[in-house]
Amino acid sequence: MDLGIAGRKAIVCASSKGLGKACAKALAQAGCQVVVNGRDAKILDATAQEIRAAGAEVIAIVGDIGDAIVRAAVLAACPDPDILVNNNGGPPPRSFQAITREDLLRGLEANMLTPIALAQAVLPGMAERRFGRVINITSSSVRAPIPGLDVSSGARAGLTAFLAASARALAKDNVTINSIQPGAFDTDRIRSGLANQAAQRGRDEAQLRAERQATIPAGRFGRPEELGDLCAFLASAHAGFITGQNILIDGGAFPGAF
Repeated sequence: MDLGIAGRKAIVCASSKGLGKACAKALAQAGCQVVVNGRDAKILDATAQEIRAAGAEVIAIVGDIGDAIVRAAVLAACPDPDILVNNNGGPPPRSFQAITREDLLRGLEANMLTPIALAQAVLPGMAERRFGRVINITSSSVRAPIPGLDVSSGARAGLTAFLAASARALAKDNVTINSIQPGAFDTDRIRSGLANQAAQRGRDEAQLRAERQATIPAGRFGRPEELGDLCAFLASAHAGFITGQNILIDGGAFPGAF
């Protein structure tokens, strides 16, 4: 399917690897010019070169997107984006009793305040040009709690609620705001988590992986490119009637009917 966004400009945050990289690649394959971002310069450069090799125009901005200076650099590189993909790593798992005020503030900055700041920066221009797509990569834990991810879940839920009214207000301008709620995907984050669990519990990592996958009706972890393709569709010219939605992609792990 031609997504109708060839030549559009996209910013994809935290996109040097994992789900962010998958989104950047899918948008580049659709013909977009893409700004990629990540904290590790070596990994980011390799990602940018990989996407360029496929024929896309790519700008790489190194740094933590939670840093206002880095956000300014990203916006300077692409001051009039048509597409913004908000993405950022979540805080490490921590028990409820161990969460400090500083943990809360860091989580809110990374997973709520940073994406809001970027949305505020780009939405007026999108509305004026009468095309815009904001896609927030959040988490399935916004919908169904995951023990230990209280800070991440709360911050991402706050982002979802904060932008809900704007999604409706801007729909008339052909600007949409949606979120994708990923479940368990085969990324560095889940692999390192399984490795840590195996070491702490004296278990075989492959066995832990198999047990975790068995809890998912699809019987496997998601492939990053599956989420990337969903992101590209939501950014497409065909998705203008989808806004204010929170789309779960978890292989059927959430047991609800709605």
